[in-house]
Amino acid sequence: MNQVIYNFAVWLDGFEWSTAMHESYYMYNWVESTHVLTLMVSLGVLFLIDLRMLGIAFPNVPSTQIARRLNLPMWIGFGVAITTGLLLFYAIPVRNSQSLWFRVKLVLLVCAGINAYLLHKRMNESGSSWENDAVAPKQIRTSAAVSLGLWTTIVICGRFIAYDWFDCELGQSAFISFVAGCVDGQTQF
Repeated sequence: MNQVIYNFAVWLDGFEWSTAMHESYYMYNWVESTHVLTLMVSLGVLFLIDLRMLGIAFPNVPSTQIARRLNLPMWIGFGVAITTGLLLFYAIPVRNSQSLWFRVKLVLLVCAGINAYLLHKRMNESGSSWENDAVAPKQIRTSAAVSLGLWTTIVICGRFIAYDWFDCELGQSAFISFVAGCVDGQTQF
């Protein structure tokens, strides 16, 4: 599987736009800055919603009112963050595909998506009987706490991608080499 991912990354790296974005004096920095800023907006809003579910923030405001008002900026932020994240991967595909932190981040993103789906499902199933309560039901509070933990870890992993001490060329253990996506005879660019 690592060989397939590596071959795909090399193929992406061969595109002129990939190289141009990575070598651009300004474009890569603008895309990365936009990624971070939109993450701040979307995660800031998401954290407010999660903290409301935990009863920590705005306990006197109905939970559905907070969610309804903050969903649009959160989803716009996520949309831009996903787009810029894909562009960042496209700019340096080989290095990113062989990053342990990038791979952990992807797994955690999938987990966060599943958790968000379950949270919304539980909210819809529970009805609005608790929306004026200071604290949400236990299952919803658990999902909110898991969301906070997952997104905090995702941001940390994203930051570690730039400072990857698990580089394939450093001669890692077999386990780390496998998890990071190192392919024999090929190193990161």
